[in-house]
Amino acid sequence: MDNWHVGPWEFRSRLMLGTGKYRNFEEMRAALEASGTEIVTVALRRLDLSNPNQPGLLNYIDTKKYTILPNTAGCKTAEEAIQTARLAAAMGLPRWVKLEVIPDPTYLLPDPVATLEATRTLVAEDFVVLPYINADPVLARLLQDAGAATVMPLGSPIGSGQGLLNQPQIQIIIEQARVPVVVDAGIGAPSDAALALELGASACLVNTAVALAKDPVLMAQAVKLGVDAGRAAFQAGRIPRKTQASPSSPTTGLANVGG
Repeated sequence: MDNWHVGPWEFRSRLMLGTGKYRNFEEMRAALEASGTEIVTVALRRLDLSNPNQPGLLNYIDTKKYTILPNTAGCKTAEEAIQTARLAAAMGLPRWVKLEVIPDPTYLLPDPVATLEATRTLVAEDFVVLPYINADPVLARLLQDAGAATVMPLGSPIGSGQGLLNQPQIQIIIEQARVPVVVDAGIGAPSDAALALELGASACLVNTAVALAKDPVLMAQAVKLGVDAGRAAFQAGRIPRKTQASPSSPTTGLANVGG
């Protein structure tokens, strides 16, 4: 079976799904089921930690079926992200974190310096760190050197649905990677997810494209198929692109039909 690894964990599904923006928890739960995902990201700042016994997001996620990946969405500094990760561990969640440090509310681009700083601190505290970054090959190498378990370059801005605008940089990151590469942000359709996997990414993380679809459950299923097709295409090996046509039929050994 074509499994992949993040730190000490092994997974079959190469689709990670977010939990934000759904119209209701029931719709979210049905989409998770349809997607076949095994990793579900949860923003800690969405949880009502002052009332842990009140029904909320975590009540709708079957922790026997899904591995919860806490994320630091909403954190603007390295210090905030580090404290949020520590809080997740204190709550008994798995000791890993999708690290997001985003100070800019307009474009929602991650802070590379703060992300690297927080990664170094959390790795030293035995966290498995999955940093969300711009599609920056140099930063990706530095994060791997710092002990990151994956790198998660954005395809295009969060929630934009623009697809893989950063494809050339993502290809370089994949070529140089020593850890799994997870394409995160900007995926708007199953074809975007398929392309990410065709390039050699280990997985992709999708939220808005599913949650805000007219039919999130059907879209979750469609994205799953896109991921599976992309991975199969990568393993099969696509033909090289050529500038000229190439006939499908052989040009030698043909029967002579002349007079």
